[in-house]
Amino acid sequence: MEINQRTLTIRLSEMKDAQQLMDLDAIVWDDYSSPEPLNWTSREDFLRHCQPGSQFVAFVDHKLCGYVGFRYPTLIRSNHHVYEINIAVHPQYQQERIGTRLMETLKEWATEQGIKKLSLRVLSSNEGALKFYEKCGFVREGRLIKEFYVGGRYVDDILMGYFL
Repeated sequence: MEINQRTLTIRLSEMKDAQQLMDLDAIVWDDYSSPEPLNWTSREDFLRHCQPGSQFVAFVDHKLCGYVGFRYPTLIRSNHHVYEINIAVHPQYQQERIGTRLMETLKEWATEQGIKKLSLRVLSSNEGALKFYEKCGFVREGRLIKEFYVGGRYVDDILMGYFL
């Protein structure tokens, strides 16, 4: 796949991607996009929570520029038709449709795996992310009012879903 004369590669994550994924998390997840910044204490800590193969990663000319992670929301078997997802795109690569391509890849793959629903949570203050998810076909399913206190104010947590 090409993007502005550069090569875009999307694949499942591998062990060798851990450090770049940790670095991207440190850049993307801040008080605006998350209830608190995401800082991994070690590579082992990251790999314990984000095992290889639990994300689709996007590279532009061999540089990690984004990912979409997925997992079952609970250990309850009757909930294993759902993937809870999280997506991050490096600020330098936003507006280049990388997030959209990651989401399209995940939707196709999840359908092949028998998944029926994708769900996510997003802060009400993150209007850009809300618009992106709605553009990708997600619908608002719920709202946890004043769920977090971020940046000196209360912020709602929006629950969204996409049915495959």
